[in-house]
Amino acid sequence: VQLQASGGGLVQAGGSLSLSCAASGRTFSSYTMGWFRQAPGKEREFVAAISWNGGSTYYADSVKGRFSISRGNAKNTVYLQLNSLKPEDTAVYYCAARSNRILATVAQGYAYWGQGTQVTVSS
Repeated sequence: VQLQASGGGLVQAGGSLSLSCAASGRTFSSYTMGWFRQAPGKEREFVAAISWNGGSTYYADSVKGRFSISRGNAKNTVYLQLNSLKPEDTAVYYCAARSNRILATVAQGYAYWGQGTQVTVSS
């Protein structure tokens, strides 16, 4: 599966952004999807994950209550809504896919990656 993330940009603290990740391939609906982020000089970290049917989601503590992951299998797209943004949310955001239906929070658990989209939050 090929992934294409979009929707990043520059926003002030407290603002919102909506990220999208479009997937190619007819098997998208069977994949567990995740979002990760990587800030300069830091390791890639888990943000959120959603099960193949959207029935289960999981969030990093740092974004819980502010970010929301969803998916539209008919559109082969996974979304990440970012609200109440903070400067520490600044990073390149990546979407990822895995064929295993168990949610995973480590990057090594995902076989497919998009190219990333930059999110910058100014104070």
